[in-house]
Amino acid sequence: MGQNLGQIIATTVGGRNGQPKQTISYMAERMVGTGSFGVVFQAKCLETGQAVAIKKVLQDKRYKNRELQIMRLLDHPNVVQLKHCFYSTTEKDELYLNLVMEYVSETVHRVSRHFNRMNHQHMPIIYVQLYTYQICRALNYLHHVIGVCHRDIKPQNLLVNPHTHQLKICDFGSAKMLVPGEPNISYICSRYYRAPELIFGAPEYTTAIDIWSVGCVLAELLRGQPLFPGESGVDQLVEIIKVLGTPTREEIKCMNPNYTEFKFPQIKAHPWHKIFHKQMPPEAVDLVSRLLQYSPNMRCTALEACAHPFFNDLRDANACLPDGRALPPLLNFTAQELAGASTELRQRLIPEHARKENP
Repeated sequence: MGQNLGQIIATTVGGRNGQPKQTISYMAERMVGTGSFGVVFQAKCLETGQAVAIKKVLQDKRYKNRELQIMRLLDHPNVVQLKHCFYSTTEKDELYLNLVMEYVSETVHRVSRHFNRMNHQHMPIIYVQLYTYQICRALNYLHHVIGVCHRDIKPQNLLVNPHTHQLKICDFGSAKMLVPGEPNISYICSRYYRAPELIFGAPEYTTAIDIWSVGCVLAELLRGQPLFPGESGVDQLVEIIKVLGTPTREEIKCMNPNYTEFKFPQIKAHPWHKIFHKQMPPEAVDLVSRLLQYSPNMRCTALEACAHPFFNDLRDANACLPDGRALPPLLNFTAQELAGASTELRQRLIPEHARKENP
């Protein structure tokens, strides 16, 4: 596909299980993202007229692509869907993997910038509730149904349909199945959203790093700016300490046992309610405080977060979008998503009126 937009690529799909083979052609229309991995294009399928996103990644022939392996497992309303994939080569004989995904036009990053530009308004609380809830629901699915840690939750990786406000997590380029006892690289996750145990270089961390990132995203949507805008890893830690106070020895041990002798400046925690404006719903502040805990095991799980009172408005039988349209699907949990949840948690997650619809 190169950088030349307007180029058409054709690929063959089907041909397995007695299905007829068919050719699908895509025309690259514009570049929507670039990164260390390669490029993402918005493209149009010429046969159906449907818009898709194609992520084009340079492929090392010696290894399987982890992102592709993970994406093949994913099937959830709040996770971007892989339609199919194919390989292409360049004149220089470089092999590229093309991941064809559903196209979603906006990101939480762009939506929040839009509100900040409108006379410094904050994002309406209904959207903050909708987006945060859907991120948590997607993470519960990734962490507990698939067993995957995303490792790069940030506003740019959260796609939003501007009409329905359905959110989908994208970019599984850093995602990994974490195996207890197996070390992982700690230089992962974008800086403002990095959990403190990663800054401490912990080789063994858990899916709780994604929960920290959600806390950072939620705080940013509520405040209109990042909560911990560090210029470097150390700077990042200073920003966190300014808000949460100096971690206790116990908390440091939970993050990385090798750091317990390290001397930190003694700083008192800044009260959460002072970090947000006065009209902030107390439930919002309470949820932020439960997500942003130094000790990874003290952070609430994604499913517990979904049941938090901050989202009660979304569970109201008459809840709708500001324009009067229906909310995106929020309560249609599968048995797998709720596996292991207590009866009490299930009751908080699915209100009476929704139980009649999906018993």
